[in-house]
Amino acid sequence: MNDMEPVDEILRRRLRIHGSIAHGIGVKIVSGEYPPGHILEGEIAASESFHVSRTAYREAVRILAAKGLVEARPKTGTRVSERSKWNLLDPDILSWIFESEPDADLVSSLFELRGIVEPRVSALAATRRTAEQVERMARALEIMEANKLTSEAGRAADQDFHAALLDASGNPFLISLSSGISAAVTWTTIYKARVKRLVRDAIPDHRDVYEAVAAGDPFAAHAAMKHLVDMALQETLPPSA
Repeated sequence: MNDMEPVDEILRRRLRIHGSIAHGIGVKIVSGEYPPGHILEGEIAASESFHVSRTAYREAVRILAAKGLVEARPKTGTRVSERSKWNLLDPDILSWIFESEPDADLVSSLFELRGIVEPRVSALAATRRTAEQVERMARALEIMEANKLTSEAGRAADQDFHAALLDASGNPFLISLSSGISAAVTWTTIYKARVKRLVRDAIPDHRDVYEAVAAGDPFAAHAAMKHLVDMALQETLPPSA
């Protein structure tokens, strides 16, 4: 380590190491390679396997524990938690789930949640939205149309579109779901593009939602968002599911 190296750069490098280790273990957990009850390597062995310090490995395990993926038990080590304890809407966990072929039942459950929440949110947004929130949705839609959902800019705008809808609901508990819903939208889109299932242009569906919200029509907004989520589920599930 360079004695003159800035403290913030040292911290960023350490965070990258912790995050990389947590990512590798996290993917194995959510994919089922490390099933619930699986005992992770001990601190000494694991630090040697990853070629990192024991402190770095310990911090990575803390990241996983904070997400509910593992739990430390006295004398028995660190075990993979039951899925019921996982924070499934955590953006990192969602990204890890969609790194490989996700479990079809889990995908269906994710879209079931979206199907329950987002149409109702859209209906609320149609009656509670402000001019600023409508403008935010319009800007996001313009960026999506200009860049398409296959681009990073288009996916970021898609995230903002859904976040704006949640914000327009005016319900702080629904708004708190923003990071999870946005991550679900992004990672399912990336997954569909990777496995070549992103064949339908979903932007017109987003425009239907926008126009209904802008017009203050809660019934049309609910129906438009339900259609958007239903179509996204059909694209995401494998053909045999």
